[in-house]
Amino acid sequence: MNLDAITTAWAPRLLSVLRIMAGLLFLQHGTAKHLKFPAVPMFAKMETASLLGAAGAIEIVGSLLLIVGLFTRTTAFVLSGFMAVAYFMAHATHGFYPILNGGELAILYCFVFLYIAAAGPGPWSYDALQKKK
Repeated sequence: MNLDAITTAWAPRLLSVLRIMAGLLFLQHGTAKHLKFPAVPMFAKMETASLLGAAGAIEIVGSLLLIVGLFTRTTAFVLSGFMAVAYFMAHATHGFYPILNGGELAILYCFVFLYIAAAGPGPWSYDALQKKK
């Protein structure tokens, strides 16, 4: 079996792995805000009814939907826009270069979520199970 055949066979599965891992990594942002785990000093006194509280709720719900692959395209599209807004509100105001303003992760999440919105959930998802039925 040549490399092209292997990569072609595994590409859909790796899309599922990307979606799951992006969801798991993004989930910790919401849990840090609402469940205080992992403990992030900046979120220690965060109020639930604040902008950061709303962001944390979006992060938790969106991450869980991505992890299981439910409403994947819509969820990923919303999260992509959410991260674009987060970048411009929290990072771009601190300078032009993402490496200096701390916005690299926000930009990366934005484009990973945009890719998932376009590419779909992959075969290991609730959406794929629903499609088979």
